[in-house]
Amino acid sequence: MISNQVLQTTLDSLKAITRVDLATADVDGKILASTFQEENDMADVVSSFAGSQADSQAAGGYQYFKIFDEHQLEYVLIAHGETDDVYMVGKMAAFQIQTLLVAYREKFDKDNFIKNLLLDNFLLVDIYNRAKKLHIEARIRRIVYIIETPNGADSGAIDALRSFFAGKTKDFVTAVDEKNVIIVKELLSEESYEDVQHTAEAVMDMLNSELLLQVKIAYGTIINELKEVSRSYKEAKMALEVGKIFYVDKNIVSYNTLGIGRLIYQLPIPLCKMFIEEIFSDVQPDSFDEETLSTINKFFENNLNVSETSRQLYIHRNTLVYRLDKLERSTGLDLRVFDDAITFKIALMVVKYMNYMESMDY
Repeated sequence: MISNQVLQTTLDSLKAITRVDLATADVDGKILASTFQEENDMADVVSSFAGSQADSQAAGGYQYFKIFDEHQLEYVLIAHGETDDVYMVGKMAAFQIQTLLVAYREKFDKDNFIKNLLLDNFLLVDIYNRAKKLHIEARIRRIVYIIETPNGADSGAIDALRSFFAGKTKDFVTAVDEKNVIIVKELLSEESYEDVQHTAEAVMDMLNSELLLQVKIAYGTIINELKEVSRSYKEAKMALEVGKIFYVDKNIVSYNTLGIGRLIYQLPIPLCKMFIEEIFSDVQPDSFDEETLSTINKFFENNLNVSETSRQLYIHRNTLVYRLDKLERSTGLDLRVFDDAITFKIALMVVKYMNYMESMDY
């Protein structure tokens, strides 16, 4: 259904052109939008006309016209005056609002279609049949973004994003739950993941500057078929979750850059516990003090380079070696050896994943 604000704007524009006062009411006679102040309560007249067989009628200095939406009476248009000119304006205004109803219904149908497509609620044959009816191209490149805002999928964020993509009629902005806003964006043949990243950055800057929202954005992989939209959506959802665990400093996360974090996220918790117990019998990898963890992280950042790590930590090389030796004695892993370093790195990520999943259970 059209919003009352849109109805009011339409009537104001029609009055400015025709100089005829107009109003719209629902089938019960409640005035929804008007360009004049009604002298008398018109509810009884409107509801009586709505229940009649006539498509239009004149009474008490006004003319009334029915507006249908797919053969169902939706509104009654009221035109002030009983002349032939007013009748013509009334018919034109009724046709204009009926055209708006068709456009809004198609927009709603497309939004509903995209939501069900994201949730994988269609059979394959239904996807293409419905897409054809709604004039949605099936075989073009697309990608799915998920935007997580502090207030969930509030109307402010959705409206701002729809305005941002208003010029792109083949892009869709919607929400399938109360948490996130979803964008299904068309891509040109020459657009790459670098362009996808730039779009994400532009969206983040817009929401930050216009709505003062600190958001997180994730996106899936580029797809070529409409049937693959749900896959890109699922990838974006995983990227958002994995980003919260392993890449907390990143506000934009892409599925194809998740690396080993994507693999760990798909492991069952019992298998993770078994792995940690096998590798570390006496000590947990997340039980080290802040100094030790800082040393480990800096050592990994510098690709196991002792000299560069000690320089950045402002400590003597021998001090770093002592810390690494101490770590080896407690864990049995020498981080200067590549295989041991990989094992320790994965163990830290697995523990971080387990802690996150445990916190989600509460």
